[in-house]
Parts: sequence; C-alpha cells; structure tokens
Amino acid sequence: MPNDPTDTAPEEGVRDFIRDIIRTDLDEGRTDGVVTRFPPEPNGYLHIGHAKSICLNFGVAAEFGGRCHLRFDDTNPVKEEMEYIDSIQEDVRWLGFDWGEHLYFASDYFEQLYDWAVHLINEGKAYVDDLSADEIREYRGTLTKPGTPSPYRDRSVEENLDLFNRMRAGEFSDGEKVLRAKIDMASGNINLRDPVLYRILKAHHPRTGDAWRIYPTYDFTHGQSDAIESITHSICTLEFEDHRPLYDWCIENLPVPSRPHQYEFARLNLTFTVLSKRKLIQLVTDGHVSGWDDPRMPTISGMRRRGVPAAALRDFAQKIGVTKSNATVEVAMLESCIRDHLNSHAHRRMAVLDPLKVVIENYPEGQEETLTAVNNPEDERAGTREVPFGREFFIERADFMEDPPKKFFRLGPGREVRLRYAYFVTCTGVVKDEAGNITELRCTYDPETRGGNAPDGRKVKGTIHWVSAAHGIAADVRIYDHLFNNETPGADGDYLNDMNPDSLVVQEGAILEPSLADFGVGEAVQFERQGYFCADPDRTPDKLVFNRTVGLRDSWAKIQAKMQK
Repeated sequence: MPNDPTDTAPEEGVRDFIRDIIRTDLDEGRTDGVVTRFPPEPNGYLHIGHAKSICLNFGVAAEFGGRCHLRFDDTNPVKEEMEYIDSIQEDVRWLGFDWGEHLYFASDYFEQLYDWAVHLINEGKAYVDDLSADEIREYRGTLTKPGTPSPYRDRSVEENLDLFNRMRAGEFSDGEKVLRAKIDMASGNINLRDPVLYRILKAHHPRTGDAWRIYPTYDFTHGQSDAIESITHSICTLEFEDHRPLYDWCIENLPVPSRPHQYEFARLNLTFTVLSKRKLIQLVTDGHVSGWDDPRMPTISGMRRRGVPAAALRDFAQKIGVTKSNATVEVAMLESCIRDHLNSHAHRRMAVLDPLKVVIENYPEGQEETLTAVNNPEDERAGTREVPFGREFFIERADFMEDPPKKFFRLGPGREVRLRYAYFVTCTGVVKDEAGNITELRCTYDPETRGGNAPDGRKVKGTIHWVSAAHGIAADVRIYDHLFNNETPGADGDYLNDMNPDSLVVQEGAILEPSLADFGVGEAVQFERQGYFCADPDRTPDKLVFNRTVGLRDSWAKIQAKMQK
C-alpha cells in the first residue's frame, strides 16, 4: 500500500521576510549559523496553526544548514500534562521533522531563572509586590492613562531578597505575593509597566514534581531560555510583538550567554475553523467532539486520524507563506492541498455507501470472474488489482432513478450504463417492497463489453461503480464536514451556536471492495466517485470503519480560476 513520503526538503527559491532577514544576517556576519526553536506550551494538543510555525522554524533551520530545538514552555503546572508533551512530540515527528538531541524544557532552567531573578533584585530592578492580581491590573492604568506605582515598589533589596526566598520556600499562599520587574509605570507599552516575573503556584509539576512553589511567567522565561540555547532567530506570532520590548529588556539587564532577537509573523486564521486553545479545550471537555483526535478538530492528531497527509500540511504551510499582515485563509485552499497530494498517492477502490442490489438475469448463475482494475491512473507504478464480479452486486442507490430527468446519465428503466471495469448493463425491472420502496434492480448485460468497451463502438454516457454482493465487506463510513456552519464561528455571538449539526454523518452498512480489508489504520484511499478516505482505528474484525478525508470536488480550483480572470 502507498505510504506518505516524509521528504521535507524545501523548494528552491522560497522567499519571505523571515528568510530575507536570515540571509542578511548571514551575509553581513551578524551570525555564523542559524538556530531556531519551536516552543509549545504543553497545555493542549497542537493544531494546524502550530503546524505553520513548526514548518517555518524547522524549515528555515534546514534551509540554512542550522538546527531547530523543540522546547516545552512548561511554566504553568496547573494546565500542563505529560499527555500533551507526548502528543506534541508525536505530532512534530509525524509532520516530518526531527529535533535530534535538542529536546529541552523551560523547567530545565528553573534554577538559572531563579538566580537571574535574584540578580535583578540585587540590581534594584525587581521587587516583591503584595498587591492582588485585580489591584495590579487597576494600578497598571490604561492605554490613555499611565500606571500608578505599587506601594511596595520601593522595598529594600534586602527585604525583597528575603521575601522572594520565602516565596520559594512555600511560606505564602497562591496569589499572596508576586515578583515584578521595576521598569516604567508610565510607559506607553503596558507590558513594560512593572510586569510580573514570578507568581506563587503550589501545584505539582509534570517534570519537577513538588520541588518548586513559584514559577516564572512566559515573558520572563522565553527570552532567557532562548539565550541559554543560543537561539539566533526567535520566531513568534504577531500577538507577541508588543512583548518584544520586555523580551529585550530582560536580555539587556541579565548576564545571559547570548543575545537572541525576536521576530513576529502573522498567525494562521482559517475559515469555518476555531484555533483558540481555550475554545478547543471547551469542545473536548464539554463533549461537543469525541476527543482531541476527533477528525473534525483542527488539531494535528485530528487531521491525522481523518487521513490528511503530512506532506499536504507542509505544502499548505508553504503556499500560505509568511507575512506580517493578519489574514484569513480559505479552508478550501487547505482542502485543495490535501486533494492534490492524495490524487497522486492514494490507491483507488470501489465502495458503495448506500447499497442497492442488482441482479443480472442473463448472467450464468454460480459463475464468477475476475476483472482488472487500475490502482491509480495518476501513477503507473501503482499497478493494477483484481476485482471479483458475479451475477449479483451493489450500486449506489443514488445511481438509479425510476423516472430520470433528461440529464440524468446513470441507471434507469431501459437505460444502459457502463459498470466500471466490467460490462454494459441495461435495467429491465424494478423490485419493490410492500411500502413501495425499491429493494432490487433487474438488469441484463452485454457479454461482449467486458472491460467496459463495446466492440460495435456504441457509447454510453454514464459509468457507475459497484461491489460484488458475494465478496463485498461490511463497513461504517463516516462522512465528515466542517465543524461550523459560519465562515467565522462566533462572529454573531457564541461560537457554539455556529456548530454544524451535520458535521458527522455515519453511513452504516456500506459495502466495500474486499481488498480494502488489507488497508492499515490511517492509510489513504480514494473511493471512486466518492472522495478520499482512510481506515479508522475503531474498526473491528467484523466491521471496518473509514473516515472521509475530503471530497472530490475542488472548489478552491474554481476560486483560483475566477481570480485569474
């Protein structure tokens, strides 16, 4: 069966402002190598927005002969779990990237960060504050009003050292005291109005256990961790742009071993999708989805379970590019990348999702034959397979109409169609139950049309797929659609009100070509005329389960065509 290639080599000539900065830094000697990092917080599963950042950080490092570190920002034990740490590593590897020996945790630096906090206190640049979180927020002021200094701002160095040491010893309760940087309460950048560097959290840490009772904030941890690891280009999303002056202040006022610089790029926004970690957590914890790997979720694990190839995500990340301007990308563009990759790599098989039985009355009873089918018309190397055929088989119920309109080119009374890889058949009769529902079709076939071609040259306009009744295997097929109906979920109120009630439709009792039993979990396949699917781990020995990855219709191609006119 086909496998997803993991070749992550970048295409020649990729240009964006981040790469231009790196080229200039190398050309002008500001750095003699490139070291980047991907620093996720282990408080949830990664989503497609993180995939963009992963591809950028690991991608530029590879392009310029450098390295990329994987570093967990594990500074908030209240929300962090080993489950998330394990899933993040799995996702990064699945995307095709490897950090080698460069796996780090912010918690590795807790002792050093504490020493640097003490250094700031000794320099008169940090103090212990007794104000509550609400009071700190009030004293900080607004965008148009300067902040008010804390009444504890002028504590002596000796008192601050004593209090900070007692904070570490666990002498105070959560929220009772914090350590703040002493910068500028009148600064136009609110992030410089004496930001909090340490807070008391008496929580069990996944890696350090109960060794610490105080934890550094992200703003204090980020830059110093970069400096310890000699990161040359610290690449963040735009929401951290206003935090860069604080990043630089910490670097300038501490005896760090290197001086990295932070650069910001626009985060990914995707139509019909929420990427807020808070909202994704709510979807999981409130039971709106089956879990983090629900195929409707924009998480990397969810997309992997849905059958999205890693190569398609890398291609998507490259196509949307890296800019400084926030914009929303059409989900159709992502689907187009997925479809393009699967079209080239996925084997074809026949599957009938809503079966209607057909009996060929002039086909010899008890006779069976084997027909040859193409595995992938886009790839000759994929070869062919054998498909069993007999007197009885199933077609899609939608491929028959008792009173078809003029442009319906499928099966109808007296109409002839081509069975894919098989014969021309003509409908001669309809069998119904007592309620008038069609339960079976009767047909005749032309034995001279084996393989789907007529010796006399006659043409038929319709070709339909089928599955042998004697050899078909049972399956449940899950048809996934967008989780939300609104292009911008929540734009008109609560985002949960925009959830699509038809985001998952299960086709029970589908009949599949027997060779599909050999497909491994996650392996991609095109159900002819239906879309791209993959085998789900929920399958049992008696019943397979397949997830639809994406349909065959390429709406993004139509959008592109309109744009080019």
